[in-house]
Amino acid sequence: MANHKSAIKRNKQNSVRNERNAHIRTTLRTFVKKVRLAVSGNDAAEAAAALEKTIPLIDKAASKGILHKATASRKISRLSKLVNTIR
Repeated sequence: MANHKSAIKRNKQNSVRNERNAHIRTTLRTFVKKVRLAVSGNDAAEAAAALEKTIPLIDKAASKGILHKATASRKISRLSKLVNTIR
């Protein structure tokens, strides 16, 4: 256990950030899953709508440091390519 005041604060900050990052990460996974399900169901309109909601979440996760910007770019590119296959 932390003994210094600064170490106690650091532990508290880390746990808060960990919870926040986990929430954003799981939400992101859910939205990506919705896009993939719409594509597998050959529903172009629903897939495009889900993609429009997912892209800002991926960008926000990258800006907050939850995802690396190259990883975010790759995810957006692959999802867009996937959605475009059913159009």
